[in-house]
Amino acid sequence: MKTTTLGELKKKGVPPQFRSVRDEIRQNLIEKLRKDEDVLPGIVGFDETVKPAVINALLSRHDFILLGLRGQAKSRILRGITQLLDDEIPVIAESEINDDPFFPISDVSRRRIELEADQLPIRFLTREDRYVEKLATPDVTVADIVGDLDPIKAARRGTSLSSFENIHFGLLPRAHRGIFAVNELPDLAPKIQVALLNIMQEGDVQIRGFPVRLPLDVLLIFSANPEDYTARGKIITPLKDRIGSEIRTHYPLRLRDAVRITGQEAWTGRQEISTQMPEFISEIIEMVAFVARQDSRIDRRSGVSQRMPISCAESSISNAEQRALLNQEDSATVRIADIYASLPAITGKLELEYEGELKGAERIGRELIQLAVHEIFGRRFPENSFEQVVQWFNLGGEVQVSEQTSDADYLQRIGQIQGVEVFFEQFQVDPRRAPGLAVSAAEFLLEGLCAQKKLSRSESKGYYKEPEDMDPFNALEANRQSFN
Repeated sequence: MKTTTLGELKKKGVPPQFRSVRDEIRQNLIEKLRKDEDVLPGIVGFDETVKPAVINALLSRHDFILLGLRGQAKSRILRGITQLLDDEIPVIAESEINDDPFFPISDVSRRRIELEADQLPIRFLTREDRYVEKLATPDVTVADIVGDLDPIKAARRGTSLSSFENIHFGLLPRAHRGIFAVNELPDLAPKIQVALLNIMQEGDVQIRGFPVRLPLDVLLIFSANPEDYTARGKIITPLKDRIGSEIRTHYPLRLRDAVRITGQEAWTGRQEISTQMPEFISEIIEMVAFVARQDSRIDRRSGVSQRMPISCAESSISNAEQRALLNQEDSATVRIADIYASLPAITGKLELEYEGELKGAERIGRELIQLAVHEIFGRRFPENSFEQVVQWFNLGGEVQVSEQTSDADYLQRIGQIQGVEVFFEQFQVDPRRAPGLAVSAAEFLLEGLCAQKKLSRSESKGYYKEPEDMDPFNALEANRQSFN
């Protein structure tokens, strides 16, 4: 039976002992480390960099800030700290600031304990209830964060305006005995940052000129984009000095980590159509983000968010799903053509420099996909592989397909390519048992050869070989035959 009064809580025999939220997190963290449990589950690619720094900050009982570009899991890390809180804690019922029934900080709660004694009603807060998050914007006020004095309450009670019970509390006091997170800290006006500074250091603040003592027990954690220090705002030096740890985040350093993140975050489970995304397709989608982050035509200060490959993966699956529905197929396998069809999910997340603006986002997006295909194809197959396939196109072969071509029709059209059977054997795919995968693999082959400039592709002719791309002797012979 759930405990509902202070008297029942006392009967449980748990001796009242003050423990700050920082100590609580530290002790629970130590237990997880001893059991070799994942401290921040779901956070991929930070095991050797960010996670150890966060653990050190929490063991040191520090307030900390995460600095990183957009889409680097900063908010997810902040929210993940809640898993280090206790399952639930008792608080005085109807207390706006989650007062501890044994160690209250407000005069109102102290008077209630004196009057109601063991009959004082209590409730329990879960760890999720103890997390308060605020996205900083320039219009945030001290009243929003700390609180304001309510003259109506003072008039009704006949008390001084500066009395504790006349405060209409903001978000920070309501996070008492929990975690208060501020995203994009530099966007807070300097006077708001000063209010945070006072509470962190002195435990007091001035509201409308009245000094108010708020000995809050709160872990303060922040996030910020380093470029915002000069672009939109700045963290005031005294506040920055009092933040215990400054931790830098980053984009995934390894391709396999990026694939895991997208696989974890993207919505891929479609119920109406059985969908499949081959491993090489996932790698190409991630490689688009990797090459984009190194492209001089894209603003590196803005970054290329990890949300880009997540959105691209979801859109690619949807395009494959659409093709299967149009062709009355029961399953859909993602092809490279589906990545090209997902350009809107790519271009909208790229901040272009002047040179990139001149070329246009769509053209830049197509070039990034081609660069990604070139990189992944080169990793899987050595240079000058499948020369028999290239030779077939050199002799005038063409394959006309589109993103809406069905699996059966696609296999029939590429079946004429000399050497494609060797590719299927090397790729270990059977077109009869897995036609969708075979089609996706074949398109990977053709697109890889296009990326290596051995084939050409156009909407009108499909995959073919440009005469000017041939060897000088073959090009001369083609011209001679055309003249005759």
